[in-house]
Amino acid sequence: MNENSEGTRLNKYISHNSKYSRREADALIKEGKVKMKGKVITDLATKVQKGDKVYIHDRFMHPKNEFTVIVYNKLKGELVTKKDDRGRKTIYENLSRRYHHYIPIGRLDFASEGLIMLTDSPVIATALMTSRLERVYYLKIRGEVTSAMEAGMKEGLVAEFATKGAHEKSEIVSMDFAPFLWYKVQKNDRNFSKLKVSISEGKNRELRRFFGYYGSEVMDLKRVEFGGVSLDIPPGKMRYLSKTEYHSLHTFMQGIKKSQNDE
Repeated sequence: MNENSEGTRLNKYISHNSKYSRREADALIKEGKVKMKGKVITDLATKVQKGDKVYIHDRFMHPKNEFTVIVYNKLKGELVTKKDDRGRKTIYENLSRRYHHYIPIGRLDFASEGLIMLTDSPVIATALMTSRLERVYYLKIRGEVTSAMEAGMKEGLVAEFATKGAHEKSEIVSMDFAPFLWYKVQKNDRNFSKLKVSISEGKNRELRRFFGYYGSEVMDLKRVEFGGVSLDIPPGKMRYLSKTEYHSLHTFMQGIKKSQNDE
């Protein structure tokens, strides 16, 4: 889970540990302003390994031990990306420039809404994205919740063809779905049904693909919780983690480090 096991891309390392954005870090590297291991680094693909010392303008850049995580309530019609070649709105347009180098912890697609967390730490982002922490969603699907769907939610599913609900450019065809942690059918009707579900994975459009496999369509999708962090702010707004949430995150990261050391 720790990105440093394979090295961290130099521009990410600089943006996390300094005032510079990734784009500004790239410019510094190209201009020969960055040194590592006593040499000027101009290769943008360079990775920083544990113990490497990075210098900018011949000044040692002290690694940050602290990190920041923010919670954002994503609107429908926003993309979780920095830029879109079709000019569509991104979440960063609603966020202050001070957060434009923050990394989204997982994603929600264009038509989905709700809780997105972002961080200035690549290590935290990787750990949370690849975790089995609980993710809770409200769903509205077309048609009824069938007994086959319920069996799939309870037992998991290996789908050879799970392309309905996927992004049109996705090359992923098959998908394994772990059993849902829990689910609650709030309305079951032949026109549309509503559910509250909890899963422990964050795969590419996982819920849309799951219900698509059964011939249904997810009409609305809203994430309301991730790893104990709840959505409690208006759409388009952000907040910092609370002290209690930070404490839980620190405890989680300590558990990861301990498991890595025990291996």
